[in-house]
Amino acid sequence: MILQALTRYYEDLLALGKVTRPGWSKVKVSYGLVLNDEGYLVQLIRLQEEVKRGQKTALVPRELDMPAPAKRTAGVAANFLCDTSSYLLGADDKGKPARTAECFAASKKLHEELLQDVDSPGARAVVRFFQQWDPACAKEHPALQEDWEDLMKGGNLTFWYGSAPVAVENAIKEVWQRHYDHSSDGEEALCLVTGRRGPIARLHPSIKGVVGAQSSGASLVSFNAPAFCSYEHEQGANAPASEYAAFAYTTALNILLADRDRVCQIGDTTVVCWEEGGDAAYQDCFLSSVFGDTYTESDILGTLHRLAAGDPIDWDDSRLDPSMRFYVLGLAPNAARLSVRFFWQNDFATMARNLALHYERLKIVRPSFDKFTELPVWRLVQETVRKPAPGARPVKPNPRLAGDLLLAVLNNTPYPATLLHGVKLRIRAEQDVSRGQAAILKAYYLRNSQNQQLKEVMTVELNEQSSYLPYVLGRLFAVLEAVQQDANPGINTTINDRYFNSASSTPATVFPLLIKLAQKHLAKLAKLKPGLAIDYKKRLTELHSYITQTLPARLTLEEQSAFQIGYYHETEKHYTKKEEK
Repeated sequence: MILQALTRYYEDLLALGKVTRPGWSKVKVSYGLVLNDEGYLVQLIRLQEEVKRGQKTALVPRELDMPAPAKRTAGVAANFLCDTSSYLLGADDKGKPARTAECFAASKKLHEELLQDVDSPGARAVVRFFQQWDPACAKEHPALQEDWEDLMKGGNLTFWYGSAPVAVENAIKEVWQRHYDHSSDGEEALCLVTGRRGPIARLHPSIKGVVGAQSSGASLVSFNAPAFCSYEHEQGANAPASEYAAFAYTTALNILLADRDRVCQIGDTTVVCWEEGGDAAYQDCFLSSVFGDTYTESDILGTLHRLAAGDPIDWDDSRLDPSMRFYVLGLAPNAARLSVRFFWQNDFATMARNLALHYERLKIVRPSFDKFTELPVWRLVQETVRKPAPGARPVKPNPRLAGDLLLAVLNNTPYPATLLHGVKLRIRAEQDVSRGQAAILKAYYLRNSQNQQLKEVMTVELNEQSSYLPYVLGRLFAVLEAVQQDANPGINTTINDRYFNSASSTPATVFPLLIKLAQKHLAKLAKLKPGLAIDYKKRLTELHSYITQTLPARLTLEEQSAFQIGYYHETEKHYTKKEEK
């Protein structure tokens, strides 16, 4: 299904004129070898472009439409019109002169075979270049001396005639296309992707742009050991995909990964998305809803609710159709291959409806210092790891968690248990509950739990009518902490630092001590701020009235979560009242 969806996306882009046809691809080119009519090299032009990366600018190769490069392993395979200095100049600094000579000979043979009879000035210039070029004199050539060290670093070169690459001449394009279309020596079989018979691709083109994978590219489909093969098939014959399908799906995926503004990273998972038709507005809407901080929660929910109801909306000057088929793919590195973390496909309205339900479950009162109005998926994942020290590298979350969480959100299925476990560990280690952690606890139990009493306290704001004991104890702990802080301004260590974990897990052993300690704090506060002391006594009396049973010796994991939500709700209400005063 993944390869079929990507192939259809390639065909959509091809119809819009946004991609090249089979046999051509975008290639990064660093230099142009300018030839005259006699085939002599007269100039070397730099094709790098300045790109801003952070606060600095860097020179990067220019992407040009070139004949599709061969997939190299350990052997010698020449590319047409665009290659490294080893093939086009017969010179490099790898210390293997015999292999370099073999590379140049292969390139010379390929270009002479294809261009010998082509009636084109550029083609004649390239043929004459190979006939008279002496690799032994390359280093001393006047046009190459200034940039020789950069040429030896391995960037691509292409032939240049007049004011344009040789590859743009129509006669040369036709020669290459005929060669490409008839060059396959693979056996013909039924393609599992397109359903049509055609030459089967033995090796599939590489995928570039997945974070953590090899920079030279990794394979999504490959067979590199006998254990992966069956019925004595070799390489791609084990899962027949035609050369057209292999080119189409890899081209589409490389285009998606190359657009870094529409690629997201969660943990070790690189996420791309696309829609049938090739309109990027669907991608922008999805990425803003799931990963972005650009829009407010109310804006996102308003958009999602309208899409879920089947109403078309306008986004970036495009009309979004709720019935449009949409795809989300998560890829992770795996040595020289790519691992599919998840793949989701459905109509855009279903995606919007499931996202809206997810955000409704996440809603919880927000502290005044928290400037983020929404909680995108990447922030939820980060709530499961410790905060890095200043200047240190961010701590990586569980590699499987990101994909499992996003898939659960898109399918509206139960959240993964690893999300809850990660959050519980952080709360225990930090002895505090952040807004993101509280939102995760609330969303997790609203979706995953069948305990109705527990769900009643998983609310956006404080539930003052609830008598659920773990929730009441969490509220009580927050009030006892506030009493201590007001009675001892500037105190360094509070009961939260010493007793939060034990109070949430073994309340029977901790709360008698805390209540006894609170009486001393109230007595001290009565002398400093009598009115505030009376207010606290009323709140404590109210909370004690909800405790109609013996304090439990231990709380279960669900009850501990209710305690933590109660603590968070009561704390936020306390600070809200202070701000109002």
